[in-house]
Amino acid sequence: MPSHVEEGIGKIGSARDGVFSAPYRRLTSGVLLAVGLVAFESLGVATVLPGIARELDGLNAYGWGLSALMLAQIVGAVAAGPAADRRGPAHPLALGLLVFAVGSALAGAAGTWPVFLAGRFAQGLGVGAVMGMAYTMVGLAYPEAMRARMFALLSAAWSIPSLVGPTLAAGIAAGTGWRGVFVLLLPLIALAAVLTLPSARRLDRSVQQDGEAGEGGTESRRASWKPIAYSVLLAAGTGLFVQALSLKNPVLLAVLAVVGGAVAVVTFRQVTPSGTLTARRGVGAGVDTRFLLCAVYFGSEAFLPLGLTQLRDVNAAEAGLGLSAGALAWVLGSILQARRDGDSGHKGRNTGSGRVGGVVAGWALLLAGLAVMASGILVNEIPPWTAIVGWALGGIGMGIAFNAATTDTMEKAVRPGEASAALQLAQTLATALVSGLGGAALAQGQTRPALLATFALTGALGVAGMLLAPRLRTT
Repeated sequence: MPSHVEEGIGKIGSARDGVFSAPYRRLTSGVLLAVGLVAFESLGVATVLPGIARELDGLNAYGWGLSALMLAQIVGAVAAGPAADRRGPAHPLALGLLVFAVGSALAGAAGTWPVFLAGRFAQGLGVGAVMGMAYTMVGLAYPEAMRARMFALLSAAWSIPSLVGPTLAAGIAAGTGWRGVFVLLLPLIALAAVLTLPSARRLDRSVQQDGEAGEGGTESRRASWKPIAYSVLLAAGTGLFVQALSLKNPVLLAVLAVVGGAVAVVTFRQVTPSGTLTARRGVGAGVDTRFLLCAVYFGSEAFLPLGLTQLRDVNAAEAGLGLSAGALAWVLGSILQARRDGDSGHKGRNTGSGRVGGVVAGWALLLAGLAVMASGILVNEIPPWTAIVGWALGGIGMGIAFNAATTDTMEKAVRPGEASAALQLAQTLATALVSGLGGAALAQGQTRPALLATFALTGALGVAGMLLAPRLRTT
């Protein structure tokens, strides 16, 4: 582990403390609040977005209400990560929260759809930075024995808003109008800044004192614009690829998809740790594991409600139970892995080997859950509630594998800001790409064959992820 990480730990607390003990209480609360706000913004706004699009005459470009946020996250995460490695997390975190707040205010005040999209893009820039810094600060501020538990709490901070966020956002929109959803975020973002920034500034001092963090001097600062430029190209290439998939003209679709895909691959190599594209042992394989986990989980989950409502005549409320079951099960799986990780550390076992085993076990459960869920959707002879049970099983597997892989990757990272940005980037890309492919399949054919193809793709990616798991080990 880098020396500045150890120094940062010593300046905040000790391994004997808990994550909610006095030395960590403000930071823990602030990080969890920030992640919860991001989750609420992502899931709550999606609930009221159709009404916003109708009012602002944006139905013809409805998809960009979601894509603008997602693609901007790429830029925000990539810009924040290297900045944290050079100077510490306080500046990129503060800027991320500020941009998130400005974007929320702009979106809430928008009178036209283009202005609303500009607000969403600014929100995405802030979201990317905030999420990247959340993982960075966990790696910097907490002793090894606490990190798995913190990652479990981050999963809970994301999953709980996924349960209450849509209902809360709909209630606010009904009572005060949709603009109230964005206004609500502003004081809570300010509170998150008050809670997190003092600890982040203390971590800055330890990062800047570390000789490795300061290498490069002027040359390093001159080169700092390159990741941002590459991230912009990556977002553009990804957006072009996803947009191309919705085209009806097969020639134009193929040309734009190839161009967008090529730009995305080339620039992805530039903004991720060395060895990511070749699944090099350690951090590279960890980033790839995050990509595959999110591709399988989110890429499959996106079509669960559609499959149940369109093919099994289940109403929307009942279909939503599948999403809730997966979210709660993810938290459970993450907690189970955190306890397993903590027990291994206390007993002096090799936590790295245990985490690889956790990733393999998590993949096995996720693939089993995917098979059961897909069967419950696609096979009429199987009761539809089977899909919900299957996705709960998949959620447990996702929680175990996600926690184990994230903890292990951050432990091996020499530059935690770069690693956390790459993990967030991989998650965003995977979700956008697989959802785009599934949507394209639906646009080209009937629902049942399209969902069968989508679940077959995510299943194949899951098998690849299981085979990749041993490469998390560096020896």
